[in-house]
Amino acid sequence: MNKVFSLLGLISLFTISNGYGQETKLNQTIDNEHYSYNTDSLLYHIKTLSSDAFEGRRTGTKGAEKTRDYIIKRYIKFNVKPINDAFEQPFSFNGRGMAYEGVNVLGYIKGSVYPEKYIVISAHYDHEGIKNNIIYNGADDNASGIAALIEFAEYFQNNKPKHSIILAAFDAEELGLEGAKYFVSNSMVPLEQIILNINMDMISRNDKNQLYVAGTIYTDALKSIVAEYLPSKEIILKMGHDGKDGLQNWTYSGDHQPFYLNKIPFLYFGVEDHKDYHKPTDDFEKINPEFFKNSVETIMNIFSIIDASNL
Repeated sequence: MNKVFSLLGLISLFTISNGYGQETKLNQTIDNEHYSYNTDSLLYHIKTLSSDAFEGRRTGTKGAEKTRDYIIKRYIKFNVKPINDAFEQPFSFNGRGMAYEGVNVLGYIKGSVYPEKYIVISAHYDHEGIKNNIIYNGADDNASGIAALIEFAEYFQNNKPKHSIILAAFDAEELGLEGAKYFVSNSMVPLEQIILNINMDMISRNDKNQLYVAGTIYTDALKSIVAEYLPSKEIILKMGHDGKDGLQNWTYSGDHQPFYLNKIPFLYFGVEDHKDYHKPTDDFEKINPEFFKNSVETIMNIFSIIDASNL
């Protein structure tokens, strides 16, 4: 195990506000009330970001620049601050025989109890762009994760986290996880103070209503939290894809990889590949809205359980 999480405080009953005048009870697991965030906004964000106007959000394009502007405007609207003086973290790299200029978008919320401990909540905003004059809109991959990230920003307005949060919209995931690699190699906070990465990539559609979470095999306390969590009946939360269950190993296949390689625990939420994966047909009309809402609710609730403990 990389780090040991304390589960103190998870056994007793306590409550958290959901930001809409209600409370959600916690007793090791959260007794869900459907959708403790703005679901209309969630669907609006994924529909907008996966529209033709964003041109597939390929790294280094006008579509990517437009996406960054969209994210930053929402960060500002929801009082998310930059880590230093700017939300953007530019970087350069070579990939697929070309030189690229990438830009991560990083937001910061100071923790109310453990301000020197950081949880990085991440999703990549880039996709395949335009190929042969066809736009690859990438609704599930990964406008879904960015829409969820923006909803986290809104959620934190009225639900102040106990740990400091970095909301990381990574660039150039499709070109080799370059944005996440740069962030970890050039971290604006000491790596030893980053206690967890929660990564979201493809969370809006699955025919079996199955949302996978990878990474629990490496940290016992995270495994216990996820195993004891009771999701809503409309979604099936499954642990796996960690390289020990005969399924494809996702440990190295997303932006959580550089965190893992630096001994930082991670939870990666995603679905198995569908027929529109990396195809121009990955459009908003193909997502499952109810599954998407349930996925985001599940991720937010698990985050709340973790944040409530002294990691």
